Amino acid sequence: MADSCCDSSCSDDTARNDPSWRRALWIALVVNGVMFFVEIIAGAASGSRSLQADALDFLGDSANYAISLGVAGMALVWRARTALVKGLTILTFALGVMVSAIWGLVVGTQPDPWAMTGIGALALVTNVSVALLLYRFRSGDANMRSVWVCSRNDAINNLLVIGAGFVVLRTDSGLADLVVALIMALLGLQGGWQVVRQARYELAASGAQA
Repeated sequence: MADSCCDSSCSDDTARNDPSWRRALWIALVVNGVMFFVEIIAGAASGSRSLQADALDFLGDSANYAISLGVAGMALVWRARTALVKGLTILTFALGVMVSAIWGLVVGTQPDPWAMTGIGALALVTNVSVALLLYRFRSGDANMRSVWVCSRNDAINNLLVIGAGFVVLRTDSGLADLVVALIMALLGLQGGWQVVRQARYELAASGAQA
């Protein structure tokens, strides 16, 4: 997920002070923030756990863009504290999606396949658009490359949601939606824990230097 692959070199001064780079990040931040709310609401309304899980990627990306724009130039301790909050938030959402998916397996579920494919397609267009927006920065520093790669890779999750929607439509079973949600929730837990672990390490390092 984006949570683990977009965190490298977020404090690079050249990237942070490039007006075109910052403008692209602002656009990506707003778009990803809007899509997080769209998917989390649509997922709840349609009963689709995979849409709710996919919203985690937009949440993680929004947090990464905000960190790159807001606190990247601050002291290590503040960057670490912000990353810790982000990691804990991702973990909380991922756990919620996982519990919801497991509950769906127990009681059965029938999500709206048209909402899954429609919102999934919208998310795919969003991620591809952001990837194209950041495409010209792909050969820049590590931070620029990682942000572009993450936007590109997020499209894979969107394709999983769309595919699950078609399977639900053809089989009249919500199992595919739950399987995709579990996979994405596990990835969210892994990414969130990596962020928390790194943040704790950096907080310990900053305390040792004080």
